[in-house]
Amino acid sequence: MPDATVGGRPSAFAHPDLASFCRLDELGLVVTGQRLEPDRAVLACRVVDADASDRWCRRCGCEGVPRDTVTRQLAHEPFGWRPTTLVLSIRRYRCDECGHVWRQDTSRAAEPRAKLSRRGLRWALEAIVVQHLTVARVAEALGVGWSTANDAVLAEGKRVLIDDPNRFDGVVVVGVDERPGRPCDLLMTANRRSLLCAAVGRLNNEFRGSAGSDACTLHTASMIMEAKNANF
Repeated sequence: MPDATVGGRPSAFAHPDLASFCRLDELGLVVTGQRLEPDRAVLACRVVDADASDRWCRRCGCEGVPRDTVTRQLAHEPFGWRPTTLVLSIRRYRCDECGHVWRQDTSRAAEPRAKLSRRGLRWALEAIVVQHLTVARVAEALGVGWSTANDAVLAEGKRVLIDDPNRFDGVVVVGVDERPGRPCDLLMTANRRSLLCAAVGRLNNEFRGSAGSDACTLHTASMIMEAKNANF
């Protein structure tokens, strides 16, 4: 039987790599350890030291020296519906010339002060928009609070959709659904197969002036992804 790990065939197997399996290589991280708890999986990670500029002071430009290491926790996309938590070990540097202290750049992994990794945030958006999960279910799968999940999805959806001047390119359907018993209207914009955005709020004035106005409150949004089995 031929060795399935040899060659560049699409069906060939690669060596096991937990970082690739969890898509941490996209975030500039490598896994250094794991701990399986009853309710979650915890992955210890370090930042790939590929950017030499991390060692240079952002104030005076002198080379810094390692000072210590701090940790940062991020909720990552779940695997097997078990929350996955990343514990990042982040090196801190100190400049001997000016005394400035800074950390390794982790912007590939997450936004500053964010509690969700970029992959975790993308998973949450897809789960809400494409799979129609509730915010409560998404928060449970990520292992975070409802407010944390909701605030993260709202902010990211606004950034990639509402603030995108080209979000209506190719739109062929704009529908407004007034739901009885709910103090809001639902605005949905779509092209033939992709859900572009959905917003909940008082849309009457905004919709008459400009569909999808920035004044609308974003309820849930997609990153212009293919909506499976969409029927518009």
